Amino acid sequence: MDEAPRFADQIAVVTGGADGIGLAVATRLAREGATVVLMDRDAEKLGRVLEEMSKAGLKVGSEVVDVADEESVSASIARITDSHAGRLDILVHCAAVVGPTSTRITEVTAEDFDFVTRVNLRASFLVTKYALRAMEPRGYGRILLFASIAGKEGNAGMSPYSCTKAAVIGLVKSAGKEFAESGITVNAIAPAVIRTPMVDGIDPRQVTYMTDKIPMKRCGTLDEVAALSCWIVTPEAGFNTGFTFDLTGGRAVY
Repeated sequence: MDEAPRFADQIAVVTGGADGIGLAVATRLAREGATVVLMDRDAEKLGRVLEEMSKAGLKVGSEVVDVADEESVSASIARITDSHAGRLDILVHCAAVVGPTSTRITEVTAEDFDFVTRVNLRASFLVTKYALRAMEPRGYGRILLFASIAGKEGNAGMSPYSCTKAAVIGLVKSAGKEFAESGITVNAIAPAVIRTPMVDGIDPRQVTYMTDKIPMKRCGTLDEVAALSCWIVTPEAGFNTGFTFDLTGGRAVY
């Protein structure tokens, strides 16, 4: 007898799901049986992706959400759980911005710093908070956030991004321990450079600086990110929580 897909009957939310890492993770989850709800601010891009995935026979829905706005996040999670008999099994939070690059901290404006903090850290806090509230009554859930090697080691020229990604690692440690006995895990991935539309928009000098630090001397691929992400949110990864997984081509070995 053929085994059921590993995410059969599970409800998954993926933020930043209209492109890049979010789309790659969402597509793999859906291909492996999950019903996936894509969250993104870009309604037009979200509509195109939804149409393409639906035509491919995947079970997918969408929510236009500002993940840094508490009312928007709480209302969206409520709509999703109401539509699926109170279920939310998986949340993968991929939405992020890079902010200033090739810019010394003395030249970074407070406005730019606040913007990066709002999108990268406040949003991580909000989606984790409301996903946990939805998952706790059922005693099961998998939450995966995206940190960065910049959060572990710091990238020169990217102080706002490095600060916020370090804070995401702290958030995961704290929330993972708080809910360690609940059946819910909270983990993160810290990638090095992954070739995405977001990276394509970065100053090439900054990309070279980051890539040169990778022993493999290449960027990671979206398929590699999706593979690790989808294992972390399986039931079989149940003894991992509060942890940030390396995905850096050998840059981080601790």
